[in-house]
Amino acid sequence: MTTITLEQIITFLLEAPMFGDLDPAQLSEIVHIMQVRRIRDGQPIFKEGDPGDAWFVVFEGEADVSKMGDFGPPKVIAQIGPRSCFGEMAILDHSPRSASVTAKGDTTVFRFPRDEFEALLADDNLAAYKLVYQMAKVLTVRARTTTQRLSDALADREKPHRLRETSTAVVEGQSLSE
Repeated sequence: MTTITLEQIITFLLEAPMFGDLDPAQLSEIVHIMQVRRIRDGQPIFKEGDPGDAWFVVFEGEADVSKMGDFGPPKVIAQIGPRSCFGEMAILDHSPRSASVTAKGDTTVFRFPRDEFEALLADDNLAAYKLVYQMAKVLTVRARTTTQRLSDALADREKPHRLRETSTAVVEGQSLSE
């Protein structure tokens, strides 16, 4: 495995949307708490229900986000690629993981432990506050996207139902299609 240099890490993070508002000095404060994790294809990064002890950014590779259903195997609900963050809800609400994330191919992630991140917040670290603001923006976009997808799915489900109602309606002994 290739060693990742500090310069590569800083350059990568400055190009990642989550870190775009940080200057290099602020970024170096955050990098001090960061851990590099290499995950093999098919290995979980975390599982649904696990404690939310960190948030992550994909450096190389991809990951699948999956959710358990009532019956059957987990369903992949999203894919995550380089520069994408995930697991940030755990930083904000201390809840267990709401989904599982599994490496798709060999994947390298940067892990930001919750306790160390919260220590930065407790020290009034501006970089940590900027990242919380970015997390809020990411979660807002995801919520809006999910709301739109749900709305579209419900609309699609209702369309055939409406068509059946009008095609079988009868007015004074004649169908509406006549």
